[in-house]
Amino acid sequence: MKGNLSRAMSDFTVKPLDETTWDAFAALVERHKGVWGGCWCMGFHDSTEDDNSICKRDRKHQRVCEGRAHAALVFEGDRAVGWCQYGPDSELKPQNKFKRKYEPGIIIVPDWKITCFFVDTNYRGKGVASLALAGALDAIRQAGGGIVEAYPEKIDGRVTQGRFIYLGTIPMFERHGFEKARQVAMHHWVMTKQVESDKAKA
Repeated sequence: MKGNLSRAMSDFTVKPLDETTWDAFAALVERHKGVWGGCWCMGFHDSTEDDNSICKRDRKHQRVCEGRAHAALVFEGDRAVGWCQYGPDSELKPQNKFKRKYEPGIIIVPDWKITCFFVDTNYRGKGVASLALAGALDAIRQAGGGIVEAYPEKIDGRVTQGRFIYLGTIPMFERHGFEKARQVAMHHWVMTKQVESDKAKA
């Protein structure tokens, strides 16, 4: 993926989260006080590795260096302004959030999962989350494609502040070709999409 993931919209570009972009990612998180009370986008990683003696920032950094944490980062110049977290089935655990309804409904285990989104407060409403999602799908396509699963929120008829919609919205995923599979919470659905590998097109 390195060096190949590049999408642009206006003044934005998308790059993968890796050791070379870690500092920009960390700066974005730290500008927002760790995001959601210091989450560092660790909530969907395996909870069995939690160690209170190691801060979430360091655990996230370790995962990135080991290639066990993936995200599409949206940049304006050298400044990261948003991201979409994605990863293989072994890397992200939606059952950490949807404890009762996720696992009983599994019919096909997905190859990839898309979880958290975050956008800098000064860049919301500019299409950053959608661009990050497109970047994540590009990276998945380059990595071999497969079934992609996500857990967005239904916002129709509800007043919800944007900063709390960290799994994305159903309309955004529908615009990117996802379809509803099953409901896992009052306002959340599992949505899926088959992504064709770039290698298959060559």
